[in-house]
Amino acid sequence: MSADRIILGIDPGTNIMGYGIIHQKGNKIELIIMDVLNLQKLENQPLKLKKIFESTLELIETYKPDELAIEAPFFGKNVQSMLKLGRAQGVAIAAALYKDVPIFEYSPKKIKQSITGSGNASKEQVAGMLESLLSIQQMPKYLDATDGLAAAVCHYFQKTSASSDTKSYSGWKSFLTANPDRIK
Repeated sequence: MSADRIILGIDPGTNIMGYGIIHQKGNKIELIIMDVLNLQKLENQPLKLKKIFESTLELIETYKPDELAIEAPFFGKNVQSMLKLGRAQGVAIAAALYKDVPIFEYSPKKIKQSITGSGNASKEQVAGMLESLLSIQQMPKYLDATDGLAAAVCHYFQKTSASSDTKSYSGWKSFLTANPDRIK
């Protein structure tokens, strides 16, 4: 683990995508930025996916993260929602792979656990812990922003990528090798 790195965290979404960027200096972290990409006004799914891809590229080009931590889709009751969420995540991952940024994927439960100590914590509890941990002066309007930030902070807390529910990809080849079922 590098003593100085920038971590981009993303909470994928097709209406609102949250993101947060932290700078690790030794064993301290500081907030660089957290915000949301509001996609609600875009009229269709392909336009939303294009905007997610372009915005993720722009974040990478602007802040030059060393790694991307992204929340994995969770298995919900609505298959259509899950499909849309998976596409949003895939597009953000594709942007990072395109820029050769290593990707680390964490389950929502793992992120909550690493921030609050409970895998069943609420979004508000996660936001409260991040507010305290990073001395955040003004909390964002959307908790999706703190969810994106939580992915980055969760990654910081991980001492190794050998954790059972963490997946890392260094490029397209390693991603496709680890996910042969995603090749159609």
